[in-house]
Amino acid sequence: MIFIYPEQIWIFSTLMQIYLKWIYPLKKYNMIPKHSFITEVASCMLPVLPPTFYKRVEEGSIVLKNSQNFHFSQNGIILDDDPTPIETDIVIFATGFRTDEKLANIFKSTFFQDCILGSSAPFYRECIHPRIPQVAMLGYSESRANLFTTEMKSKWLAHFMAGNMKLPTIAAMEEDTIKWEMSMRKYAFKSYKRSCISFLLQIHSNDLLCNDMGINPRRKSWFLPELFVPYVPSDYANL
Repeated sequence: MIFIYPEQIWIFSTLMQIYLKWIYPLKKYNMIPKHSFITEVASCMLPVLPPTFYKRVEEGSIVLKNSQNFHFSQNGIILDDDPTPIETDIVIFATGFRTDEKLANIFKSTFFQDCILGSSAPFYRECIHPRIPQVAMLGYSESRANLFTTEMKSKWLAHFMAGNMKLPTIAAMEEDTIKWEMSMRKYAFKSYKRSCISFLLQIHSNDLLCNDMGINPRRKSWFLPELFVPYVPSDYANL
C-alpha cells in the first residue's frame, strides 16, 4: 500500500501548475483556470488537447473566448461582453450528460427516481443502490481507467450474485454512500454531478471490494513492493 500525504499532493499540484503555465500560453489567452490542478484531476475532468491546438489558436482558426452567456445571431453568435457578432458556420453546443436523470427515467416509480436523483454517488460500492438492491449499475463511476474500475465492480457483483457475500443493512449502506460522496467532492468541482473515483480513492476502493469478497487486498508478492511499487490492473487479474 502506498500512502500519499497532503504535503506531497500540494507540491505535486503546484509543480504541475507551474509546468503547464510554462509550456502553454494560458496567460496570453486569459485561460488560466481559477481552480487548482489537483481539483481538475480529482474531478476526473482533465482535458486532453490535440498537439496542434495552440498552433491553430495562433493562426486564428480557433478563437478562444470567455463568456458566461451567448445567443445566436443571423451570421453566428454574440457574446455578452462583446456586441460584435462572431461569424460562425458551425456551432457545437456541448451540453454534457445528466447520467442521474437517464438512470432515474428507467423507473416508473417516483420513489425509485428520487432515490437516484440528488446525489453524485448514490450507489453502494458504486454498484447497488441501498433502496434498490435488485438492480446493479456498472460503469456509473468515473476513474483514471474506466474499464479497470468497471471490471473490479463486475467481479464484486459476480461474488454477490453467487451468494458468496451479503449486503449490509440499508442504513449502513446509505451511511457509506454519504461518506463516499463527501470524500469524492472534497477536491472535485462543486457542480460536478457524476461519481468520480480519482487516484486519491482508487486503491482504497479496490481494498474494500477485496475485503467484501474475502480476498486479501494486499496483492503484491512481498512487503517491499507493497510499500513502493504502484498498483496496476494486473495485480487484480486472478481475483
